Amino acid sequence: MTRPHPSGPAPTPSAAPGKRTRGTQRGRQLAADALHDIEALLGAGGRSRDMLIEHLHAIQDAFGHLSMAHLRALSHWMGLPMAAVYETASFYAHFDIVRDEALPPPAVTIRVCDSLPCQLAGAQALHAALARDLDPAQVRVLRAPCMGRCDSAPVVEVGHRHLGNTTPGAVLAQLAGGDLHPAPIAWQGLEAYRREGGYALLAKARDGAVSVDQLGAMLEHAGLRGLGGAGFPTFRKWAFVRAEPAPRYMVINADEGEPGTFKDRHYLEQAPHRFLEGALVSAWAVDAAALYIYLRDEYPGLHAVLRAAIAEAEAAGFAEPGYIVLRRGAGAYICGEESALIESLEGKPGKPRHRPPFVAQKGLFDRPTLVNNVETVYWIPLLWQHGADWFASQGRHGRKGLRSFSVSGRVMKPGVHLAPAGITLQELIDEYCGGMLAGHRLLAYLPGGASGGILPASKADIPLDFDTLQPHGCFIGSAAIVVISDQDDLRAVAKNLMAFFADESCGQCTPCRVGTEKMLGLLERDDWDTEQLQRLAQVMQDASICGLGQAAPNPVTSLLRFFPAELAEQGIRLRPAAVNTESAS
Repeated sequence: MTRPHPSGPAPTPSAAPGKRTRGTQRGRQLAADALHDIEALLGAGGRSRDMLIEHLHAIQDAFGHLSMAHLRALSHWMGLPMAAVYETASFYAHFDIVRDEALPPPAVTIRVCDSLPCQLAGAQALHAALARDLDPAQVRVLRAPCMGRCDSAPVVEVGHRHLGNTTPGAVLAQLAGGDLHPAPIAWQGLEAYRREGGYALLAKARDGAVSVDQLGAMLEHAGLRGLGGAGFPTFRKWAFVRAEPAPRYMVINADEGEPGTFKDRHYLEQAPHRFLEGALVSAWAVDAAALYIYLRDEYPGLHAVLRAAIAEAEAAGFAEPGYIVLRRGAGAYICGEESALIESLEGKPGKPRHRPPFVAQKGLFDRPTLVNNVETVYWIPLLWQHGADWFASQGRHGRKGLRSFSVSGRVMKPGVHLAPAGITLQELIDEYCGGMLAGHRLLAYLPGGASGGILPASKADIPLDFDTLQPHGCFIGSAAIVVISDQDDLRAVAKNLMAFFADESCGQCTPCRVGTEKMLGLLERDDWDTEQLQRLAQVMQDASICGLGQAAPNPVTSLLRFFPAELAEQGIRLRPAAVNTESAS
């Protein structure tokens, strides 16, 4: 302990002879003006770690990018290591970190969606035209993964405004007009929803007129399953979480990033209060201490809609102020995986957790957590209103219920089509989608988005539902149907999907991080080593931590299984020759 000097502060110890002293602390220094910016911008915000991503968004929204000075100031203000702040900011695609403040990004960013539906609709040519016609010093043109608007491909985001079915001329006109904000959304407000009987179920639940057991029995009878992809029975998930000790949390996964999927956006735009009632009823069922909604950053217009709808629900007394917490993703497909989503909610990079324990046991803030998809909870008030028998009586070919199919690709009427569970692809195209595009013949289809595999036209009579596609090496997932025609290049399809997985891999595990890149490289060749591709696929499926790496090989294994003749016609040599056990035609 240093004793006070009798005549004032203790003198600074002199350096040893010949040793130079450091006049400042090690490392980059905190800039006073940057700290002032952070304090002025975030002064009323919380400093807990789970607020980190929200604060990064606030800084980028205010300044257009994230400077190193602001990141250091944020680190200081939140009391977090700079390494933790930088690791999180650099993980997410939508954060622009600028190391040299003298070289900020252009004022406007244009993102061209390069997902498979947009590629089929000419996104590559659109990107090339915009990159050619625009001054890169004023506007940067970037490729971007799926924006959840596959029914209006090709899609471009100009600033924060999305343009669908667009052309270079339309993009340039929007840019010249200067309106780069999200297009307004016409949504059903609280009063209109209440006139339809909205929030009646929530009121009965809270008044004791409906018990958790009653509601769970109804969901079991209706056969409601998780509609985000896994298909786990909803009532069982409630029971698992309820069996764990309080406090518990409820999390809504609104981060639909699977190429071809856009049904959650559709329902949130149509009836946000029906979604909120279903979410609040689910939170009541597990006695959740708080309800978190994780909405992808690609839906900026919906952020405004949900903020307004939540405010209406709070003002009407359906939710305590602050009980519903709306959080914003930052561009990471992996955060659709529930444990990665929870990591992101806690202000960390969205890397999946090892399981067990499962999130129902240790989820958000290490507490039991119920995670449901948007559409799953959206159905709960409707099922109560119409009855379980009404829902269960729907269906075809021995299946029960209704499914929301996100259909894109080579059909006349892409969009979200509510159809009987078990409908076949051919029936869906003929009855709901207006048939194939003129001049196009069905060649193949993705029954479950990018990760669900690819089936040939000869399999267009398989009932589309949970558990019906696994014998064919595919799955329905979130029911994202991408229709491919005889005019499409199958290798280009496979490369597009594998490039997406390689780019979106969180990098945590070697089978996924290296496997996706390796498989993409093998697809570039004109000679495909089928044995090597199959071995690599098996390793990825067996050893990857989460569903991304496990499902990434599905498009390739599907092509090898069903399409050897078509690949040969397109100039691909399979060595040794793949055994085609099921015809594609």
